[in-house]
Amino acid sequence: MTNAANAAPAATLLDLADIQGGILRTYGDGFPKGRNFYLTVRDARKGRAFVEALRPKITTAARWKDPNREEPLLRTRNPRVKDIARAEGLPDYPGRVQLWKPKVTLNIGFTFMGLLALGVPTRTLRGMPDEFIDGMETRAAILGDDPFLKQRDTVWQESKGDKRVHIILTLYAQMNPDGTACDELQHETDAIVALCDSLHGGVVLLDGVGPDKGRWQDLSAVMRQDGDRCWPTNKEHFGLSDGFGDPVFSGQFSGEAERLRVAGGGKLMADGSWEPLATGEFLLGYPDEAQEIPGAAMPIAFSRNGTFMAYRKLHEAVGTFHDYIDDQASRYARTFQVPQDEAVLTIKAKMVGRWEDGVPLMVAPTYGAWRRFVAELDQARAAGDKPKLAEIALRFTNFTYASDPVGSKCPLTSHLRRANPRDTLGPTFDASGRSLDGSAIINRRRILRRGLPYGAFDRNTPDTGGDHGIIFMALCTSLFRQFEFVQQQWMQYGLDFNTGSDTCPVIGNHAVTDEPKLVIPVDPDAGRLPFICDHLPQLVEPRGGDYFFIPSMTALRMIGMGIIDPT
Repeated sequence: MTNAANAAPAATLLDLADIQGGILRTYGDGFPKGRNFYLTVRDARKGRAFVEALRPKITTAARWKDPNREEPLLRTRNPRVKDIARAEGLPDYPGRVQLWKPKVTLNIGFTFMGLLALGVPTRTLRGMPDEFIDGMETRAAILGDDPFLKQRDTVWQESKGDKRVHIILTLYAQMNPDGTACDELQHETDAIVALCDSLHGGVVLLDGVGPDKGRWQDLSAVMRQDGDRCWPTNKEHFGLSDGFGDPVFSGQFSGEAERLRVAGGGKLMADGSWEPLATGEFLLGYPDEAQEIPGAAMPIAFSRNGTFMAYRKLHEAVGTFHDYIDDQASRYARTFQVPQDEAVLTIKAKMVGRWEDGVPLMVAPTYGAWRRFVAELDQARAAGDKPKLAEIALRFTNFTYASDPVGSKCPLTSHLRRANPRDTLGPTFDASGRSLDGSAIINRRRILRRGLPYGAFDRNTPDTGGDHGIIFMALCTSLFRQFEFVQQQWMQYGLDFNTGSDTCPVIGNHAVTDEPKLVIPVDPDAGRLPFICDHLPQLVEPRGGDYFFIPSMTALRMIGMGIIDPT
């Protein structure tokens, strides 16, 4: 008989049909094209009519079946997940399949001022958290965004008065074999425009997106050409692989799918095992990691199954990135007597924390170790060795930093280690450096990452500013404790990692320090000085965004019908 004390906690049962689908799903996996709309409400009654008209089209988290695949888990750009799926022969969401996979998904969110414009009662709104009420622009100093406010797209610069962004609509679409978006994306776009027109100025679709001041923000996964066909990748414009190690919380996945994803994605326990994070870290109305249900806007049904989103358009200075890497790699190659190509790949990996194909530095800390890892993976694939492939795939997420206290494998201030320090911060350790308390501090700082790249970049064309980067969406129940803490304390400062004022080499605001740099430590026994990438240029610049509330379907009905009773 199983000892009840040692049994895994029961999974949270979620009302999937009440939760907007973008919270639980990374749409970029099966919907590599996208389009975002920003709207303002000028008439509360017509605004509610707009919400009510869209409500039946909103994509929920209810499970669906893909008519084109027998193994739903393979709907992902992450090749590591595919390897596990094939090895285990497991579907993504066993059971509870309710709907056919749509061609286009639609989700909706509201700023605080948007909820006010729609007539949500003041008694309900005053229960919202301060940071959401303030909005992202007001908190620019906290986020390190101050120097970039004037560089934002016009739609965000002019987000005041009758041009204030109140509503965001996010559409994700399947694609055609030639890499274009499916026709349904344009059909849905036309329907949204027509709906706005029918309300005669009550809800207005705002323009001012990008340098061309477009009416919406187009998104697309970075594509790989294969003959006459295009394939979406998990790359972004810097050429780095993304989408690994997203948090896994209780109720998000079912059965075996949770077991496959929780290693490295859940919370690290004191015995070295992994468990799903508490649901309340990502969905309102559930206990969080402190075993508390945070206060929220009333009535409870208005908040429950909703969450908050930090929406950010992040421009990537791709040409600057490659030029800087080439320059630093030349010094690295001379210093360590290695080929230029090896130096380029190594510098990139040390900045990010992973090699360009996603292999973590903690698994393969050197170029040679990485090449051996890749060879091992290729051999397992060629042999069709499913158990081996599954074992290799888990290495992409199932690792800790206990064996690397000085960062000689993975630099302490690399982007990956800052974003999710895992067991780095303890709070207590044994003699070997293993955390005795799992990841208790880290568990309160996790965020769900969503979004897709936007724009295109050709390295053969001079980088004159352009319009290419990532639409980054961070989902969590506490913007202050989770998103803002990570952005300010871990991305903008190095104090928690004993590295002074060094910022994140990839997304940090380097203007906050006089000598922006990345220190690449070496093995303490090697008898060599660390390599320093100095004079880091600004690689990522925010071009706009705001804080949004992503309501449940129940709350959307309340908003659309104007029946919110805060008592």
